Amino acid sequence: MTNKYRTTFYIGVTNNLARRVAQHKQGTGSVFTQKYELKDLVYYELIRGMQQAINREKQLKRWHKEWKINLIKSVNPEMKDVSETGLEWLL
Repeated sequence: MTNKYRTTFYIGVTNNLARRVAQHKQGTGSVFTQKYELKDLVYYELIRGMQQAINREKQLKRWHKEWKINLIKSVNPEMKDVSETGLEWLL
């Protein structure tokens, strides 16, 4: 998740991405996302297994901001909010 200026990023793990994105957009997500108004989903990975997902989350959280931006831009060059196209298929 990121803000409208794409300057602050949040990385998290969930078992229901569509629900979690909706929570962030409604301002009921994490305290961090509320504080920095992080409401746009610009990148996600589907990972099988909660432990693998947690390991990937920890890995990405250690990355420099520039590395995270490069990863996002590798699949979403314009850093658009991908949740606007609909996440119903994830339900």
